[in-house]
Amino acid sequence: MDLPVLGDIKNAHCLLSLGDSVTTDHISPAGDIAKTSSAAKYLNEHGIQKADFNTYGARRGNDLVMARGTFANTRLANRVVGPGATGPVTIHIPSGEQLSIYDASARYIADGVDLIILAGKEYGSGSSRDWAAKGPYMLGVKAVIAESFERIHRSNLVGMGIVPLCYKGGESAVSLGLKGNEKFDITLGTELVPGQDISVTTSDGKTFTVKLRLDTAAEVAYYRNGGILHYVLRNKISSSS
Repeated sequence: MDLPVLGDIKNAHCLLSLGDSVTTDHISPAGDIAKTSSAAKYLNEHGIQKADFNTYGARRGNDLVMARGTFANTRLANRVVGPGATGPVTIHIPSGEQLSIYDASARYIADGVDLIILAGKEYGSGSSRDWAAKGPYMLGVKAVIAESFERIHRSNLVGMGIVPLCYKGGESAVSLGLKGNEKFDITLGTELVPGQDISVTTSDGKTFTVKLRLDTAAEVAYYRNGGILHYVLRNKISSSS
């Protein structure tokens, strides 16, 4: 199994622009499946009625439900939609349509567009839910740029091959004037060093520097392999050959 070729993230769109203290329950809720949600639509299409939806927690073994449940928290505030907007929706930037987060991500994936998330302080706080990293991976998220990360969630993102990046010098999406409707180029290059500076350029001409939150050589290796599972599989294959 050849290693994937590392490269820059180019022309990425912002799926969500979030504030401070976004918890793993915002990212991957465990409660009831709302009847208007993307997950409910999927279950209905497969002959399952509302009375039998159960909860996201009970269906955590079903990746197709959990992907649709990612960012399905009704209290989620996504600045891409606009001030004061709440719920599991975003703007599909190329078309300008407001869509569910799952439907927007599916359209981006079909068009071969990489996605990022902008966030504030303590992104991923709360209980360490594995689906809070698996879900964004399934939505096509390649990077999260935050003011700070909860420790375990940052590690889980790395394990899924999503690169965590931190603003530097007290900067934030707000202070940099990032609206979430820009395209983002993230210059990762082909060789990474733990904690190095990374340049980000937007389609409206802004350039800023973020810190790579791959904190150890082992985490660089996980990311280099596309995540920890790929890393383990490649090591097992190479050791048995």
